Amino acid sequence: MDFSTLGNKVINSRVFRGSKENPFLAPRGVFVAKNMLFVSDTGRNRVFIWRTIPTSEFQEPDVILGQTEVNEIGRNSDGDANASTLMYPSGIWSDGVKLIVADAWNHRVLIWHSIPTENAQPADVVVGQENFSANLPNESIGNDPTAQTLNWPYGVFSDGESLWIADTGNRRVLFYQNIPTVNYEKANKVIGKSDFVSRDYEDENPVWPYSVKVSKQGVLAIADTQFYRVLIWNDKNHAFEKPADIIIGQENFKDCGQNQFRLAPENNTLNWTYDTCFFKEGILINDTGNSRVLGFNQIPKKNNECANFLIGRPNFNTSSEYKDNMFGTQNAIYWPFSMHAYDDNLYLADTGNHRLVISELKL
Repeated sequence: MDFSTLGNKVINSRVFRGSKENPFLAPRGVFVAKNMLFVSDTGRNRVFIWRTIPTSEFQEPDVILGQTEVNEIGRNSDGDANASTLMYPSGIWSDGVKLIVADAWNHRVLIWHSIPTENAQPADVVVGQENFSANLPNESIGNDPTAQTLNWPYGVFSDGESLWIADTGNRRVLFYQNIPTVNYEKANKVIGKSDFVSRDYEDENPVWPYSVKVSKQGVLAIADTQFYRVLIWNDKNHAFEKPADIIIGQENFKDCGQNQFRLAPENNTLNWTYDTCFFKEGILINDTGNSRVLGFNQIPKKNNECANFLIGRPNFNTSSEYKDNMFGTQNAIYWPFSMHAYDDNLYLADTGNHRLVISELKL
């Protein structure tokens, strides 16, 4: 990779591709806790765990979830769903004790009460399904959602006590006051709907929420992918009762233009944004469709604010397709889906290039 394409806000960058025997394929989730690295190797239906941060381009994982060994890649291990299988895992959260995985295409979230130590270790709790063998959206195709069901949950987040799930296919975010300890737990509150059974959406609510994050100060951010925007609530508790305080990427709730219907991106536009990450006093945004990360030094105070800096492109007007990608995308990041900041390092799932890019943030 040509690390100069990342820009001057990161230094000491390196590439990590996972297992040398069977590397990443379209990883869509990355998280670090207590110096442990967790990666959703989405295209191969598995989650990798490294007990210490890898330092080389390839390193075999300490634990594989969803498969029994590194060369197995089948959906639900080429069988039916159970407590040990995965199908298109995406968002990840951990505090170094518990582990939570959005098992998106099984329409469920899996919880391990302690960090797994064995390959294919079964989850302790399933959210969104009555049991570990069920895996239909909202319990059956065509059903309305309830406080207990999920439909394509792609994002998860916790503060160590509560749990937020980006229930993407149901166009809502579910909130659990406590991390569930039993299967099929009911959510306590919902963001984006007036009740748990509604399916329609309004422009002022999340339309296709892919990730949800909460800062240490209680600011809540939802990456609202289908409307090319990020919704910000200055107080997470207000999200259940009122629309977002700030919109990043659009001027108002009605607007939904890809790069605001412009021919090229700018410093205030977004294109298929899939994730956010709070860092220091500001926020980073994975502007996936533009293959870049937008950076804001402070949480914006008004709609459609311009980013202060970017990572991954030479300037704000360069999109995913530019001259350095003409003969392949390996020189620069391409369609990054997920990211996590830990100890001043940025762990970026460079999904289109089937790798992680790990950099030290220079902010």
